[in-house]
Amino acid sequence: MKDNFEIKFLNVLAELKFMPIDDVVQLLASYHESDADQIEDFLLTEGVIDQEQLLEALSEYYQVPSFEVVGYFFERHLIRMFPKELLLRNEMIPLQVDENMMIMVAANPNNPDLLFEIGEHVSYDIRFYVGVARDICDAVKEFHDTADTEDEQDQDLRQEHLLMGEFLFVEDEDGDVLYDIENDDEEDSFE
Repeated sequence: MKDNFEIKFLNVLAELKFMPIDDVVQLLASYHESDADQIEDFLLTEGVIDQEQLLEALSEYYQVPSFEVVGYFFERHLIRMFPKELLLRNEMIPLQVDENMMIMVAANPNNPDLLFEIGEHVSYDIRFYVGVARDICDAVKEFHDTADTEDEQDQDLRQEHLLMGEFLFVEDEDGDVLYDIENDDEEDSFE
């Protein structure tokens, strides 16, 4: 099945005149001899096509609009609707919501399991765009790594505020207020 995609995709590249049709067999053989996991990565690495051509070819192959993931700032609340593992495994990322429709960028929008797996987490109508798999996964990882760090910092800050809140009304055994709400100088209030 994967070979079928590779051959058809290389033919799309030839139809779009991004490469000569005579190069398809040779490129396919070179790809299989390489260490690349995906034909898209191989084509970019070898300089056969550029990112823009790749996206155009993917759009033509899947018959959906393409989307350049690199440099786009994804909305945190949309990504949080899905487990990181689900997004990485399916090489997809939520792009935007418009009323009752969610647009997802996926490396393989024809995957028949996507709608079911997405439906486990949201009830939007889903529209797919296609993107480059490695870029999608990089964006998911970057977001989740940043979000995890921010969550830890947010949790620490919340804990600090909770502890401060406890001191707002706490008096020591002599009846002295440990933290004076009216006093902005916190160093003096904890002495």
